[in-house]
Amino acid sequence: MTLSGTTDAYPTRPEHTFRSVFPVLALCWLAVFFDGMDVNIYGAVMPHMLEDDGLGLTTSTAGTIGSWTTFGMLIGALTAGNITDWLGRRPVLACSVTLFSLGSALCAMAGTTTLFGAGRFIAGLGLGGLMPLCLAMVMEFAPPRRAALTTGLLMTSYHTGGMAATVLGLTVAPSAGWRWVFWAGVLPAMIAVPLLLKLLPESPGVLLSRGQREKADQVADRYGLPRPTAVASPAAGARGRLDAVLALFRPESRWATPLLWLASFCGLLLVYGVSTWLPTMMKASGYGMTSSVSFLLVINAGGIVGMLIAGRAADRFGPVRISAIWFTLTAVGALLLKSHLSLGLTYAVVAVTGVWLFSAQVMVYATSNSLYRDSERATGLGWVTGVGRAGAVVGPSLVGTLASNGSESWGFIAFALAGVTGAIAIALVPLAGRLGNPARTGPVPVAARTDA
Repeated sequence: MTLSGTTDAYPTRPEHTFRSVFPVLALCWLAVFFDGMDVNIYGAVMPHMLEDDGLGLTTSTAGTIGSWTTFGMLIGALTAGNITDWLGRRPVLACSVTLFSLGSALCAMAGTTTLFGAGRFIAGLGLGGLMPLCLAMVMEFAPPRRAALTTGLLMTSYHTGGMAATVLGLTVAPSAGWRWVFWAGVLPAMIAVPLLLKLLPESPGVLLSRGQREKADQVADRYGLPRPTAVASPAAGARGRLDAVLALFRPESRWATPLLWLASFCGLLLVYGVSTWLPTMMKASGYGMTSSVSFLLVINAGGIVGMLIAGRAADRFGPVRISAIWFTLTAVGALLLKSHLSLGLTYAVVAVTGVWLFSAQVMVYATSNSLYRDSERATGLGWVTGVGRAGAVVGPSLVGTLASNGSESWGFIAFALAGVTGAIAIALVPLAGRLGNPARTGPVPVAARTDA
């Protein structure tokens, strides 16, 4: 019996560890795996698509279509975080996966670049909604003081999916054609959606916001989480969603929020610019078709290693410090890739750049987790990823414009500048927190801890 006289649904609560929340992490890992596969498919097959005279794709159009994808992501990210209080995270995640699977099917059938671009935009709507929701779910269920490591583990799936896309680009596209690679993008709707709807628990905080106190407590007890309180629960209704956005600019975070947005802009410019254009840029630099596509495989492999390293390092030293260092190292890697190095050395530089590039952005997410309160987490992550998607729009379009003018190598300069700017923005977040809360005498939370 509890102190209030009611019976606990789970009188022997499991300890709040990785093991107790593994089902949530595993299901979100699967969803993000398919996210990474879909995002990287375009870059993996683009060299083959450019050689398909029947489609009529040019380097300039390819960059524009890449921006359509990320513009869809921007809309999806800004929308998803603000509708989960009345639809729930689980159904929105399922809808997100279904959308990008439908978009992939449309791309596979497209006979014109316009129809292909429409398919990528639809896919972007689903991709944009999925990532912030999976991040919010994993952070909510993560064990104390392990949010950054858990986030890093989740994001290894994105790069595993990117590697799977590259393998499809290397094996299926040359023999069966690039369309069959996009048909593989329909698999998420067949595999992940049924599992998410059947096995993924709903967020206790969202359940509480919908007035379902008993269900919220049952889920919290089942996974060893603290039972949610009204403070940790997002407010329901349109007014609640507006208040959640305004809360991002409360005194403690009013200056830090724009800096997080800028860092996310730079990080996603790098992530999607590289994912879309790296094979084509390397091919233009004189490397062969197979080697150029293989670089995408190598950089995603580096990304997996980077997530594991960055997660542990951030739990010890703080995500702000790690993100700033990683952004800086990414800029160095981009400048090295501008030079035509030997093939072996280029593979090594691509691999270590992957270690830094992707996890720099993920540590921005980990920073937002410790900056925002529980009731603001989904909205805060949604806006950090959503506004950052503007960088994802700019990256592919910018490099596409450079490529159409025969200046692909300048794309590496653009990536280096984005890395330096991202490092400065994220490094200033602790100072911004002190400016917003001058009474604080201790360390700023975002620089010192990663648990919420």
